[in-house]
Amino acid sequence: MSEESPPDIRVLLVDDQELFRAGVQVIINAQPGMTVVGSAGDGLEAVRLVDELQPDVVLMDIRMPEMDGVEATRQIFQPERVARRDRPVRVVVLTTFNLDDRAARAIRYGASGFLLKDTTPLMLRDAIRTVHAGNAVLAPSDLSTLLETQFREAAPIPPAYLALTDKEREVFDAVARGLSNTEIAGLIFASESTVKTHVGSILRKLTLRDRVQIVVFAHQHGLVKF
Repeated sequence: MSEESPPDIRVLLVDDQELFRAGVQVIINAQPGMTVVGSAGDGLEAVRLVDELQPDVVLMDIRMPEMDGVEATRQIFQPERVARRDRPVRVVVLTTFNLDDRAARAIRYGASGFLLKDTTPLMLRDAIRTVHAGNAVLAPSDLSTLLETQFREAAPIPPAYLALTDKEREVFDAVARGLSNTEIAGLIFASESTVKTHVGSILRKLTLRDRVQIVVFAHQHGLVKF
């Protein structure tokens, strides 16, 4: 008896240019394992459709009328909205500028990274799969550069971080530096499944959504070590 294939990754497109949305929709729907479930022309409509459609991944233009992608991202990740969803949602910001300050603010609010709007179809496909798995879509060095502009003064370290075990703090530091589960496993002499267990425990104790938010948390509280 053959195993059932996993459900398609559900994608929501958000951009004020209808022609751009149509082109991206064709590209995504041509990829195996993913499908476009809706599109929006501004951030206000995007927030409504995220609540209604509960997509897995949102491709979010940063500059739009009515409500821009930064504010839409902030609203999408409001705790009361997150609590009403049956599945996690990931946001990838689309921008025309590399290391855009607006993209940095969107990541601070919950986005999993950004893509330039002239990216290739292959990179777009890989980015959707990457964020759906809970990872960032830009290099750790770029993510650090972006977040340094957002947190010039470190916030106090919360008690929840101090409650992590020594091993969890070691894994936290490695994730904050952008290491993969395989690299962390070699670093702490453990299996990848053990690393996943530690990461899950860290996310739960710090009430964070994914690995990207660990990086944001580390910068916010001055815990990044390179």
